Amino acid sequence: MKQAPVLTERDAKRVLLYCKQTAFPDRNRCVFMLGYLAGMRIGEIAALRIGDVLTAEGDVRASIQLAAAQTKGNEARTVLLNAQLQAELGAYVDKLPEVAKVAAAPFITSKSGKLFSANGLCQLMLKLYDDAGLDRATSHSTRRTFITTLAHKGVNVRVLAALAGHRSIGTTQKYIDLNDNILRAAVEMM
Repeated sequence: MKQAPVLTERDAKRVLLYCKQTAFPDRNRCVFMLGYLAGMRIGEIAALRIGDVLTAEGDVRASIQLAAAQTKGNEARTVLLNAQLQAELGAYVDKLPEVAKVAAAPFITSKSGKLFSANGLCQLMLKLYDDAGLDRATSHSTRRTFITTLAHKGVNVRVLAALAGHRSIGTTQKYIDLNDNILRAAVEMM
């Protein structure tokens, strides 16, 4: 099975630039950033509700508590949000109409204002990537990029597995992209 490609920094900038040209630039940027900066699965992003992301006071949470029904493995998990992603989510929420900020409302909505299905959001991401000129990228590319980037920065695979919501570090290791530059840098550490 061929894995989704890991995005370069240039690829990410290209997608974000393209998002500005779409009919729903804020939503599309938000979906991309949830995968890119938190490693969330597309189905988890599609399942998000306003109350998962915002406190009762309207502040962006430092972490998202996903219920078992919102995850692939049907096990509840916590998604940590770094400061950059919290700011991204805050900017997105600020542009939502007040009526959309009800705790039970979908966080990411289709053009009709309805909850996206995981497949629908997957198709949206494929279209964004294709239109941005990244025709091999998939909705899984941001998740692989998140895990690979942290691995290349020296984050322990057990920590990566916890962040990704994997039960097995073997699963996490399959996400990490290796290339000649990484291998060369590793041997140069000696």
